[in-house]
Amino acid sequence: MDKINKFLIIGCLAFITISQAQTLEIDGVVVGNSDVENIHVINKTLNTYTTTNKLGGFTIQVRVLDTLVFSSVQYKLKAVQIKPEHISDKNIRIVLEENVNQLDQVVVGKILTGDLSSDVKNSDAERPIDFYDVGIPGYTGKRKTQNERRLHEADAGKYVSIGLGVGVNLNKVLNAITGRTKRLKGRVRVESNNVLLNKIKADLPDNFFIIYPLEERFRADFFYFCTDDPNFEKRCKNKSSIEIFEFMTEKIKAYKNNLKSAND
Repeated sequence: MDKINKFLIIGCLAFITISQAQTLEIDGVVVGNSDVENIHVINKTLNTYTTTNKLGGFTIQVRVLDTLVFSSVQYKLKAVQIKPEHISDKNIRIVLEENVNQLDQVVVGKILTGDLSSDVKNSDAERPIDFYDVGIPGYTGKRKTQNERRLHEADAGKYVSIGLGVGVNLNKVLNAITGRTKRLKGRVRVESNNVLLNKIKADLPDNFFIIYPLEERFRADFFYFCTDDPNFEKRCKNKSSIEIFEFMTEKIKAYKNNLKSAND
């Protein structure tokens, strides 16, 4: 009898060990009170991730005891550990709690609801007079920054005829020769990258540095490490949150490797 019990114990231990080492695909579904599309599903243990479809469905590689992290703007962060029953069922169902940020109602003379169109109608504030009101043309495009205006001015100027119907913009030529145009282009690029970086930092999931731990003192340097990448603008400007997340993941791995090499 003792021998049978020993064999059973050994068999169970062997089964658990094999199960923990086995990686397989499971299907899952996320349930919530609002939109369940594009929720990040991250296997923190295997360092892989996917996103949910319109119905909240997803497929991901897991092992027993792996930790799945569910992250999105509209829901609270949730971490779930993979259990043997998830492996045997090849299925998991996750219910997320809505992340509600509600501000107290503000009353200043008239009630403001938070709905811009409604509040504008309720407000006693008057719109300032613009060029449309007085019937003159005006610029309606995006306002240039100081460096963008300087760069534009560096390329501006009258063309001077040098004969045979050929003209030369002396202002543009002189600025190119002195290197002023090149310097201004560099400033505009840095300025543009900083604007893009601030947007990325604002949109980055709150749990990014939980998934990829990095000490607080290194984080500012890490973000500027990202902007130094020649493909920073190409990889991040007007890109989806998934594409930006992939870029940031690549960069933090490279940054942490650099830190490790420096410490060694």
